[in-house]
Amino acid sequence: MASSLALEATEDVTVGDHRVRAGQRVVVSPLAANCDPSLIGDGSALDVRRRPVPHLTFGFGVHQCLGQQLAGLELRIALPALLRRFPGLRLAVPETDLRFRVNGPVYALRALPITW
Repeated sequence: MASSLALEATEDVTVGDHRVRAGQRVVVSPLAANCDPSLIGDGSALDVRRRPVPHLTFGFGVHQCLGQQLAGLELRIALPALLRRFPGLRLAVPETDLRFRVNGPVYALRALPITW
């Protein structure tokens, strides 16, 4: 998924408290939409017990990723299996040392050093 999309309004519209006039361009970040605190609370925290929430990670409607169901199934099977196999799994470095890839289509860790 692209980290941002540039869209042009075809008619006047109000989005939240902002008025967008026809012809104006708006930059939309689907990645930021996935971090809406009204849906997920603290989006910077990994919470494997968080209730499922709607997201744009795999697209939507006719643009929905065909691999979405497979990815979800892999996570539901692989993550519990990994934690059962390595119950002492933990970061090998302080959390503040983790570095993220920010100049690409997907916001992600550059590496995830772990130990058990």
